[in-house]
Amino acid sequence: MADSMPDTAPDVTPRAGTARPAGPRPGRAVRLACRLRGWGGVAGMAAACALTAALTLVPLSHGGPPASVTPGADPAAAPPAKADDCTSPEASLRPSSADGPAIEEIKQRGRLVVGVDQNSYRWGYRRADGKLEGFDIDLARAIARDILGDPEKIIFRAVPTNQRITALDNGTVDLVVRTMTINCARIKQVAFSTAYFQTGQQVLAPRQSAITGFDASLEGRRVCSAEGSTAYDALAKDPHGAVFKDEDDDGPGDRNRLTVPNQLDCLVRLQLGEVDAVVTDAALAAGQAAQDPSVELKGDRPFTTEYYGVAAKLGRDDLVRRVNKVLEEYRSGPWTQAYVKWLKKDLPGISGPPAPKYRDN
Repeated sequence: MADSMPDTAPDVTPRAGTARPAGPRPGRAVRLACRLRGWGGVAGMAAACALTAALTLVPLSHGGPPASVTPGADPAAAPPAKADDCTSPEASLRPSSADGPAIEEIKQRGRLVVGVDQNSYRWGYRRADGKLEGFDIDLARAIARDILGDPEKIIFRAVPTNQRITALDNGTVDLVVRTMTINCARIKQVAFSTAYFQTGQQVLAPRQSAITGFDASLEGRRVCSAEGSTAYDALAKDPHGAVFKDEDDDGPGDRNRLTVPNQLDCLVRLQLGEVDAVVTDAALAAGQAAQDPSVELKGDRPFTTEYYGVAAKLGRDDLVRRVNKVLEEYRSGPWTQAYVKWLKKDLPGISGPPAPKYRDN
């Protein structure tokens, strides 16, 4: 039950005037990836291919290591994080175990519904047997255990990068635990927990490529990013001469050659030679480099500093406070256990989780 995705779940696909077949189907990245060769027997890609026969998905469709973290920093209250005066977007509500309307709704349902990724190696991905696992999956289960007393009382729903906020707004999921960066723009749209991981943007490219990082070496190169991602925002702000969106945009199929709904689609395009590089979170890129030894992170370190948070719908303050309570306990031991299990091999040198920042309203 924990990994099931009911057929009765609401469809958050925007009505864009084009029909799509009823029923579940694998994404383009999965179909392309199943034709690829040379993945070196990576379990994550085998799991992706297995989706075509084994899984029922909720149809949600279009609408180097990070800098070191110093745990134990002063978690004193920060000023309220307002997008029009945004100096500390990572500041969240103070933790509480009190039940409120959002928690009561989850308890009455008997399941916590969480939007996750299912194709990000080490973070949230499916094994060949269909089981979801990864760093984010462990955290989601810890939240379910705290609220419902059982980590298996959870429904995972696969949410593309560009549908994370929509899924929360429409009530399709209670939470999104999907390598989602906290920033000033997004705190207008969703409510975040305190930060649970530090990362940053970095370039992923073939090992033999002359690309050296997020710099002038991108001039004239075709660069892929996920729609609605901070990577796309970074390219839009300063592309360094890269081509990161199609000028002759005649429809979704054309546009999505460079701007895709899921970050894994970019890796598939890189492997097929359709793009020259990918810009994405270093934490995700490290896992992809582990999957495919023909690609690597370019540049000595990420060129931004960003933090992942658990996202909830705006106004569901009791749920945010409860997640922050879980995170307080998670940082004391389970976080390190999950890091060692899932991430340390590909992201070494991280001493601990980021310290929480709180605000009073």
